[in-house]
Amino acid sequence: MGQIELIATTTFGLEAVVRRELEDLGYKDLVTENGKITFKATERDIPIVNLWLRSADRVLLKMGDFRATTFEELFEKTKSLPWDEWITEDGEFTVEGKSVNSKLYSISDSQAIVKKAVVEKMKTRYNRDWFEETGPKFTIEVSLLKDIATLTIDTSGPGLHKRGYRSHSVEAPLKETLAAALIQLSYWNRDRLLLDPFCGSGTIPIEAAMIGKNMAPGLNRNFASEEWPRVKKEYWHDARRNAWDMMYKDHKLRILASDIDKNAIEVAKENAYNIGLEEDISFTTKDVRDLKLKDNYGVIICNPPYGERIGEKREVNRLYRDMGEIFKRLDTYSIYILTSEEDFENLYGKKADRKRKLYNGRIKVDYYQYYGPRPPRRSE
Repeated sequence: MGQIELIATTTFGLEAVVRRELEDLGYKDLVTENGKITFKATERDIPIVNLWLRSADRVLLKMGDFRATTFEELFEKTKSLPWDEWITEDGEFTVEGKSVNSKLYSISDSQAIVKKAVVEKMKTRYNRDWFEETGPKFTIEVSLLKDIATLTIDTSGPGLHKRGYRSHSVEAPLKETLAAALIQLSYWNRDRLLLDPFCGSGTIPIEAAMIGKNMAPGLNRNFASEEWPRVKKEYWHDARRNAWDMMYKDHKLRILASDIDKNAIEVAKENAYNIGLEEDISFTTKDVRDLKLKDNYGVIICNPPYGERIGEKREVNRLYRDMGEIFKRLDTYSIYILTSEEDFENLYGKKADRKRKLYNGRIKVDYYQYYGPRPPRRSE
């Protein structure tokens, strides 16, 4: 089994989270750049990383990279790559592209050149002039950055945030990959209470329950590379069986999820049910202002309304002030709040211990982190 290079792509600000996930899975010699982590692997690792990465967007197979300032260079160097070792004779392949600060700035022309080069390579392998493209799907990407072309094939298919449990959603849902990252950036662990008082369709509590149960996030979905002959069926079978065996099926979690919107709570319950976590999360319809907690040393992680629309801002600002008054009573809690409001700390009434810049979709947001004291050891 030969060595290959894989790329885990990320949204801005989550590179360190995804790198840590890869390190926890045992991968070394990681190269971190903006929006991606490149690492050495084998074909057997393609199922493993697709199943287990919680905060990455996709897993790409790196075919090669090279300098290209002319279309002739792009064609010849693309043609020299081993496409025929991966793409089947009947493979259906499309080419996507992006270009930043490169002489080859026309994305459509670059896509067309790459498509032509791959077809020419396939012709030499299969000795035919026309391909039916009725078989497995291969999505190729040509990424041009400062005249360096990186050619990849997407192993994931639909983005890794598509876990398979969200049958319904609410307005402005939080992406599953970002929710998982928020939890991993917190001090929460499976033995502590977790509360999300603005749970919406339940993404944060569901992702937390998956982490608490050590449930592989991709266990209930399929991936593009499952149809590739080179990634053997036994690799997928072994990876899924191992993921199932590693789950903490009997561990009791304390996760509370509430929202003022009754319909949102019904959607959240259904989403939790879809992935078999309905017994691990307690859902209630409740205004955050009515919050009453008995446990000490809990963790709050939430994505409250932002007030992006005209007319909502005043109401949201009042909410943030009320949150500051309510949460300051929880002096043993660690509290994490995601919002686009740049004046949040003043409204909340307290400067965060740490603030991290992230993106929720296309909205620039900050993750405000307020650290509580460490829980006492059990022997104490």
